[in-house]
Amino acid sequence: MAAVTAAQPRSSKTESYVDNKRKEDIRQANIKAARAVADAVRTSLGPKGMDKMISTANGEVIITNDGATILNKMEVLQPAAKMLVDLSKSQDSAAGDGTTTVVVIAGALLKQCLLLLTNGIHPTVISDSLHKASTKAVDVLTAMAVPLEISDRESLIKSASTSLNSKVVSQYSTLLAPLAVDSVLSVVDPAKPDMVDLRDIKIVKKLGGTVDDTELVKGLVFDKKASHAAGGPTRMENAKIAVIQFQISPPKTDIEQSIVVSDYTQMDRILKEERNYILGMIKKIKATVCNVLLIQKSILRDAVTDLSLHYLAKAKIMVIKDVEREDIEFITKTLNCLPIANIEHFRAEKLGHADLVEEVSLGDGKIVKVTGIKDMGRTTTVLIRGSNQLVIDEAERSLHDALCVVRCLVSKRFLIAGGGAPEIELSRQLGAWSKVLHGMEGYCVRSFAEALEVIPYTLAENAGLNRIAIVTELRNRHAQGEINAGINVRKGQITNILEENVVQPLLVSTSAITLATECVRMILKIDDIVNVR
Repeated sequence: MAAVTAAQPRSSKTESYVDNKRKEDIRQANIKAARAVADAVRTSLGPKGMDKMISTANGEVIITNDGATILNKMEVLQPAAKMLVDLSKSQDSAAGDGTTTVVVIAGALLKQCLLLLTNGIHPTVISDSLHKASTKAVDVLTAMAVPLEISDRESLIKSASTSLNSKVVSQYSTLLAPLAVDSVLSVVDPAKPDMVDLRDIKIVKKLGGTVDDTELVKGLVFDKKASHAAGGPTRMENAKIAVIQFQISPPKTDIEQSIVVSDYTQMDRILKEERNYILGMIKKIKATVCNVLLIQKSILRDAVTDLSLHYLAKAKIMVIKDVEREDIEFITKTLNCLPIANIEHFRAEKLGHADLVEEVSLGDGKIVKVTGIKDMGRTTTVLIRGSNQLVIDEAERSLHDALCVVRCLVSKRFLIAGGGAPEIELSRQLGAWSKVLHGMEGYCVRSFAEALEVIPYTLAENAGLNRIAIVTELRNRHAQGEINAGINVRKGQITNILEENVVQPLLVSTSAITLATECVRMILKIDDIVNVR
């Protein structure tokens, strides 16, 4: 208030700009909060990164080092810090991998921005320079990239293995990497070779066994047993499968009401009518030679009753009930059939055909497998096994990352070295470019180049190596022209990382740098926080 009154006596011809202190404080608070989030996940970066144990309010425990999962479960209150959580989600949806990398890069950029702001450089100048630097960085990365053919299965497996090596289930990467590659390649549509929809790959989790027992199933897997009521069949060869969305049970009134039956003959008549109603439905089903029924879970009334299950068992029809509504689309696409919403629409041409539908015992439970599907759609199922729920959940998250990496390579067919090699090369080339630029711009680009060194520093630090010696040696090797030299955390030295098969999709690196820069620029532009009640 004092600053405003002091400004009043002056001439009103020119507006004077007073009190920058609050704006600086807001910026500093935002940057510090966002950096705190970045520092929280920094130790999880790389193959030797640490895992986080997350305990939720309802007592659930998650063990993971996946950046997106850690940040998603964090209860972040500060608005600028929430932007880093969203940044991680953006990277997850854009590339699927590099969710920790993108947050660590954003944290390092914010640290450099704070130094530039302290030196009196205007946020708009810094923001524009960061945008220029990130565009140049993407060009440098593209020049470094190695083209890849989608038929080169070995290169795809190497890339998926690199993604899996930093996970809790890294010891199973030799099994999960080929599995991820085969499942993605099996759902690629030749008509649209650049598009992969991961919803066509269904992941089914089943407790028991170890991750080694995980398998790729060409067909369908239901994590439930077939209906055993009245001795119904649990194995069906040459199956004709119907997916039904109606109930095989007596109809109910639309409004809630109770009917009082005072006479036994009336009761018998009601039961007889119910029996005739259900028998009529089952005869129509049997007339189409259908022998396997997949029944959608119903919220209005029981989808099947004991009586209908009894008649279905007598008709030698195998029943799998309580199929989730969201699975219907995947099931019908796989079986190449149509869902049937009404008994009157039950036709033989709407059925799917498979060689075998059988119930299989797994661990302490049972599953139903559908194999040998005729004219099968472009889908596949992965059955994940594990000794406990924590391992199964982490295996699912790791497999999702590997699938995303293969999807990236299908859509943008370029590989790039890992192990901190692209970041150091970017830092070197941007550092040289900053000398050509004039004024504040060159200064800001040099800070951007220095920020990128956080990745090799963190990789070395998490692996327990001498980070200063390792990064100095890495800079030296890149200055001599070895653009693929990177940190080999297993040997604890600098090697040609391409020869060590540590590769990642170009899209992961370019997406990480552009998204991190975009997020940092947005945080820089904020000079006030307005709370609306």
